[in-house]
Amino acid sequence: MSRREVILMLAFSFALPQIALAASKEEKQAEVKKAARDALSALYAAQPSARKAVQSAAGYAAFSNFGMKILLAGSGKGEGLAVNNKSKATTYMKMAEFQAGLGMGVKKFQQVWVFENESALNQFITSGWQFGGQATAAAKSGDTGAAYEGAIAVGPGVWLYQITEKGLAVEFTAKGTKYYKDDELN
Repeated sequence: MSRREVILMLAFSFALPQIALAASKEEKQAEVKKAARDALSALYAAQPSARKAVQSAAGYAAFSNFGMKILLAGSGKGEGLAVNNKSKATTYMKMAEFQAGLGMGVKKFQQVWVFENESALNQFITSGWQFGGQATAAAKSGDTGAAYEGAIAVGPGVWLYQITEKGLAVEFTAKGTKYYKDDELN
């Protein structure tokens, strides 16, 4: 083997993992986009009025999540994306959850966050969203009308829909949940 062939083989061997990495990043992004579309489809099937709320908002985030609790400890993880409806900018994100307390079970669920204003969306993207302790968000109705029917008010200008296999969840309890940017996919 000539020196030139050895150099070409070494260069190719160093380039190959980079090519594979780029492809897997694109594949992972495609998986997250599909999961987000599935979450939106499930939401619109369970609550058709949510389509208008999502489309007219400053932005939204859609997540697919999985959680498990065995005896005294539990955890969950999820992936999703946040979209600015005005600029169409997409930010890939992750979710991690830790909980303590007696229980047992496995739960697969989807979440769609709706942000009425751009500052709430930007705060979610740049700082994430974190719940701690025994925080439980309660559904709010009345002055908001039907636009957010089935959603939970979790902060000023921030609404959350949680979809389980049984449809919209009535309550969302978060215990040590963090939403943050996915550095590998952005």
